[in-house]
Amino acid sequence: MRHYFDFDTLREIIDSLFRNKRRTILTGFGIFWGLFMLLFLVGGGNGLKHMLSENFEGFASNTMVMISSNTSKPYKGMKEGRYWQLTRRDVERLKVLMPELDVVAPIVSNWGQTAYYKGNSTNPGVKGISGDYCKIEQPLIKYGRTISDVDVEQERKVCVIGKRIYNDLFPEGGDPCGEFIRVGSVFLQVIGVDFSSGNLSINGSSDNSVMIPFSVAAKLYKRGQNVDLICMTGRNGIKMKPLEPRVRSIMAREHLFDPTDDQALMILNTEQIFSIVDNLFRGVNFLIWLVGIGTLLAGAVGVSNIMMVTVRERTVEIGIRRAIGAVPGDILSQIIWESVTLTLAAGSAGIVFSVLILNVVEAIAHKPFFQIHFWTAILAALLLSVLGVLAGLAPALRAMKIKPVDAMRDE
Repeated sequence: MRHYFDFDTLREIIDSLFRNKRRTILTGFGIFWGLFMLLFLVGGGNGLKHMLSENFEGFASNTMVMISSNTSKPYKGMKEGRYWQLTRRDVERLKVLMPELDVVAPIVSNWGQTAYYKGNSTNPGVKGISGDYCKIEQPLIKYGRTISDVDVEQERKVCVIGKRIYNDLFPEGGDPCGEFIRVGSVFLQVIGVDFSSGNLSINGSSDNSVMIPFSVAAKLYKRGQNVDLICMTGRNGIKMKPLEPRVRSIMAREHLFDPTDDQALMILNTEQIFSIVDNLFRGVNFLIWLVGIGTLLAGAVGVSNIMMVTVRERTVEIGIRRAIGAVPGDILSQIIWESVTLTLAAGSAGIVFSVLILNVVEAIAHKPFFQIHFWTAILAALLLSVLGVLAGLAPALRAMKIKPVDAMRDE
């Protein structure tokens, strides 16, 4: 008897499986559908996660944004409803008192402006930023450069324009750096074009903004020492959430409001937003694998049942093999190989079909993210092999117990 897997063994396995074609096809379809659904959902989940991540593209995941507002609690004899303003001194104060912070960047914004260039016009938002603001909202520079600390210190009348502003003012394309545009009554020299497309932005999207040095914006719009927002990022390994009470305490002590007054100082922590998204997709992936593996297990039970029926139908054949010298190991390997072959064949078809369908989804969505990783497919194939062995084990053990005398009596 053969103790290895060769072409003749494969032919015998195929012949055995297709003695009852309808039953084999139905069982194989269960495996095929289960693996297809698992991989399709995994690929679809990957695509949706990447598409959602595009909205946060270029944005620091550990950013905290402060906004001043009216107080909602009385404090030291002052009534609620008092308005206060963030200032440049707050920026320096935070840098000194909180060494855990990496970037502390103020922003001054102005809306309702009109920008002009050679007969073309558009309506951007103007954002006054510091040189290190690019560490918070990373630009995708198409031409030129970003605003630098030197621009801020020397109060240069320069600007970086967003993608939509560039398309409106320079419809013919080309490098606009060095050209002057007029924003309101002020002429600004273009030093860069930002093509970033993330939908998460601070006080206006980058593609619809004209970014100028913070010091220039403060003078143009008569802000003095006041700022609209203060953005902060932590150093590597620093979590922003535990820093919130200290930030509130510092601001409350300086501006005389209750440190527990959440309305007086509104804080947006993007770290929490990213954490929510990660937890959401972690739960989705767990659910996908739970449903997919459950479906595969149901298919494996079907394979085990069909192998049980096959063993019952082949009782005489197995008895004759035992009579002419087949050892129990030969019978065991034969049944298990049949089970593994059925699961792998149906599963491989499921892998191929899921990849094809995901390619169609990619073409429709115009996003190259809806696909499964190579090692995910390998893991699925290994899982199928294990399930095939487990599904065939009980029928194989039953077959090993068949005695030649009993088989002949059944005949």
